[in-house]
Amino acid sequence: MIDIQKQRDYRNIPIDKVGIKELRYPIKVLDKQNGMQSTVAMINMYVNLPHQAKGTHMSRFVQMLHTFRSQVSLESITHILEDMKKTLEAQSSHIEITFPYFVEKRSPVTGSRGLMDYTCSIMGTSSSKGSEQNSDLMVKVGVPITSVCPCSREISDFGAHNQRGEVLVSTRFKKFIWIEDIINLVENAASCDVFSVLKREDEKHVTEHAYQNPKFVEDVVRDVAKVLIEDENITWFSVSAENFESIHNHSAYAYIESSQDS
Repeated sequence: MIDIQKQRDYRNIPIDKVGIKELRYPIKVLDKQNGMQSTVAMINMYVNLPHQAKGTHMSRFVQMLHTFRSQVSLESITHILEDMKKTLEAQSSHIEITFPYFVEKRSPVTGSRGLMDYTCSIMGTSSSKGSEQNSDLMVKVGVPITSVCPCSREISDFGAHNQRGEVLVSTRFKKFIWIEDIINLVENAASCDVFSVLKREDEKHVTEHAYQNPKFVEDVVRDVAKVLIEDENITWFSVSAENFESIHNHSAYAYIESSQDS
C-alpha cells in the first residue's frame, strides 16, 4: 500500500513537534512502599519532522508505548525517547506522562486509613545532533495543603481564616528521586497536610495544628526551596504555592525557580 507519510513535502518548513496528545493509557509506576503501583496516565508523545517529510506515523507512538507500559520509570522513559527517535527517524523526541499517584495515609489521632491522590507528571526530551546526544528529565508533583493566614490569626480576636491550597514542585536531578519524598517535603512545609479520612478527634487535631502553624504562600515556597537548595542531588527546581482564598475572590500565589548550578 502507498505510504503517504513517506512522500516528500515541498513547502520546506520543518515541524518542531508532531505526534499524539491526551492518550489515556494504563501504566505501572514505581512505588516506594509497595514496589509498583497501577494507575491511568494521560500521555503526550512528539518527535520533530524534517522539512522534506510529509508526515509521521502516528500509530507507531502507541505501539512503542505498549512495549514499555508494564513499568514507567525514569530509566524506561530514557529508552522510550531513544526508541521514538530511532523508529520515527527523528532527531528529537518528547514525552509527557501525567497520572494520579495514590498514597495511603493514616489520620493523625485515630489512625483511620484513606487514599490520597496526587497529580504527578514525568516529562522527558531527547535530541541528537551528529554524535552529540542531549537528554532532559523532569518530575512534577502537585500536593494539596492546608494553610492558615498568619496576619488573620494575629489581628483577629477569634480564629483565623484558612484555606486549601496546592503546591507544585518540579525538579531535575542527578539520580532517582521518589515521588513520596517530594510529597513529604511539601506537606511538612504547610500549616497542615490534607487527609482523605478524618474522624472528629482527627479534625480537632488538624484544625489546632494548622492554627499553631500559620503560613503565607511566601513561607511555604521558601521552606520548600530551602530544602531543595541544600539537596546536592537537585540540579534545578521550581516551586509554586497557590491558596484558594476563603475570604477573597482571588487566589494568593508565590513562585520560586532556581538552578543549583547558578
